[in-house]
Amino acid sequence: MATKKLIAICQSGGEFVTEKDGSLSYRGGDARAIDVDDQTKFNDFKMEVEEMFDCSMSTVSIKYFVPGNRKTLVTVSTDKDLKRMIKFHADSITADVYIIMEDIVAPDISNMPASRSSRTTLSEEVPLFDPPLGVVDDTTQPSFPLDIVDDTNHIDVDVDLPPDIASILPISVIPYEKHAKGAEQWQNTITGVGQRFSSVTELRESLRKYAIAHQFAFKYKKNDSRRVTAKCKVEGCPWRIHASRLSTTELISIKKMHPTHTCGGPAMTGGYQATSSWVASVIKDKLKVFPDYKPKDIVNDIKQEYRIQLNYSQARRGKEIALGQLRGSYKDAYSQLPSLCDRIMETNPGSVATFTTKEDSSFHRLFISFHASLSGFVQGCRPLLFLDSIPLKSKYQGMLLTATAVDGDDGVFPVAFAVVDAETNDNWYWFLLQVKSAVSTSCPLTVIADRQKGLRESISEIFVDSYHGYCLRYLTEELVRELKGQFSHEVKRIMSEDLYRAASAPKPEDFHACVESIKMISLEAYNWVMQSEPKNWANTFFQGARYNHMTSDFGERFYSWASDAHELPITRMVDVIRGKIMELIYTRRADSDHWLTRLTPSMEEKLEKESLKVCSFQVRLTTDSIFEVQGDSTEVVDIDRWDCSCKGWQLTGLPCCHAIAVIRCIGQSPYDYCSRYFATESYRLTYAESVQPIPDVDSPMQKDSSQALVTPPPRRPPGQPTTKKVVSQDIMKRQLQCSRCKGFGHNKSTCKELL
Repeated sequence: MATKKLIAICQSGGEFVTEKDGSLSYRGGDARAIDVDDQTKFNDFKMEVEEMFDCSMSTVSIKYFVPGNRKTLVTVSTDKDLKRMIKFHADSITADVYIIMEDIVAPDISNMPASRSSRTTLSEEVPLFDPPLGVVDDTTQPSFPLDIVDDTNHIDVDVDLPPDIASILPISVIPYEKHAKGAEQWQNTITGVGQRFSSVTELRESLRKYAIAHQFAFKYKKNDSRRVTAKCKVEGCPWRIHASRLSTTELISIKKMHPTHTCGGPAMTGGYQATSSWVASVIKDKLKVFPDYKPKDIVNDIKQEYRIQLNYSQARRGKEIALGQLRGSYKDAYSQLPSLCDRIMETNPGSVATFTTKEDSSFHRLFISFHASLSGFVQGCRPLLFLDSIPLKSKYQGMLLTATAVDGDDGVFPVAFAVVDAETNDNWYWFLLQVKSAVSTSCPLTVIADRQKGLRESISEIFVDSYHGYCLRYLTEELVRELKGQFSHEVKRIMSEDLYRAASAPKPEDFHACVESIKMISLEAYNWVMQSEPKNWANTFFQGARYNHMTSDFGERFYSWASDAHELPITRMVDVIRGKIMELIYTRRADSDHWLTRLTPSMEEKLEKESLKVCSFQVRLTTDSIFEVQGDSTEVVDIDRWDCSCKGWQLTGLPCCHAIAVIRCIGQSPYDYCSRYFATESYRLTYAESVQPIPDVDSPMQKDSSQALVTPPPRRPPGQPTTKKVVSQDIMKRQLQCSRCKGFGHNKSTCKELL
């Protein structure tokens, strides 16, 4: 069901004027537009207003007029209020919303009930206690600033009290310095008339820091892109400042300033001036060193250093803004993708970098495969591809789809990756099409992947004459899900182990022995296994060559890379992954330069283990190429076809112990009968090409503005409740039923039925 769309015209900086008929009109100020609908949360609306007008919502209120009534302002402070406003304006396209700066009323804590459990924050003005608490004349007794913590009522306040007040109240008294250490450096950020600033934003930040350093609060009388007028928040205090833009320039200059306060000193701590932008400016340097700086730690540090009490949302939003300033804009990064793709293909010729958008021009999919990866896969890797997906835990929705291979030393080798908006059949199909067109090999491939998410159909359609090996990890998870709650964890573990043994079994009789073990536990599980197409996952029946690799877990290396970069804008994330691939290729190429063996180290070790089993074998020749080998069992070796009845040679690509016995018997070297992919020379070919750096990835120059991408919708912020499905009012409203005649639509008091 389509939701009601409404454009909220938010106005700030002006003032209300009462007309002759008693109605109110709003004059002056700045106006901005925000789209809202039935699903908009008040907190989201509030944060957007806060960012748009660079203000703290703790100092303003949001109000509107009910259509047809210009005399009464209605306040918006909850989700229900916001929905009610949208409902009132159901017949309108726009609604006027007023962002009103509020004067702060000091809370009276002298008569607080003992049961109060809330905290008075550092940003609230707290009056001195009245004489009944023991203060006869506060001018005759020394006073000093204190931090008061009431262990009974949990009240945390800052006041000036005589020393002997501590003997009257059950409190802990902690002296503190007049100015917080962190704010001392800001005492001269405002110097007076004639001071210039590069922008209005710089002036606002300086003014905010100045107020915090001098411990007072101010409010804006005028605040737009050309002029700023602010006054002390305490009524009657003459402190005032006015600045405006110098003509024909962007500079802002202070034109008038009354620097003196008559409000009796620091009436407020300045906590109301602590916007998310200010928090970002304070914590930015620390975030460079500690990227995992937690919002709760930010709250504690700001309170300790500046004596300002933030809430969690302010700290989290401030961290987001600071990270955006340090790492670059998320929105700008999406618009730079076209240029990034061009740069990748310019700096790494032969690479593939492409993207697609949705109908609204928002980001949809990005595919990257470097020439070094494509060349290395064709030159030295086994014809194996492993497909996997990794969720990106960034601000925006996304999945990382990966295609990896294995080098001659059984190390993961990155071939291609894609960033997509979601893991869907359509996105997998698109990704596989890109991989197919990028990988120029005529050799039949074996693709190890899940059989779900449309992969079974996509692989068979795109990679014709290739083989799809089901990932055993995904297959086992699927079996456990099908069994649901029928069995204990231990029984499920045993059946999973039997499934792995059945998949690894080289001969049919071994396979059936393993599945019979499952059948003894559960006939349902046995039937599921036999119907899951063993020809796609059991060694006994699989027609392709997967070199005994049973799962698609080679995406773990990509997972670790993505984990390091998932919070970065998409262009920076791609460049981090590029850097990791570049480093991996260089390191492995340098390591292999020192190898002196014909095979890679891991394959040398495996061949050596097989060779140690040969000493007790007897070899008999039956024909020119077929031999019988007797040991613990009798096996037949066909030396010309590289085949042994134990299936070890075919499954791994390395001669099994029976084959080694025959090879030695005919006076040849086992190295001549190993798959070429395990040779050190092939390994070096895999890492022969390099991934080249991409200059200026943070600020790529966009060639075609018509290709600009729109930022996708952001993920739900932590802690924010999910949007509930709107239920029709007809369903929600219980139908009235009469208890007398059992009819509907009336009750017994209005029943007119004759019984």
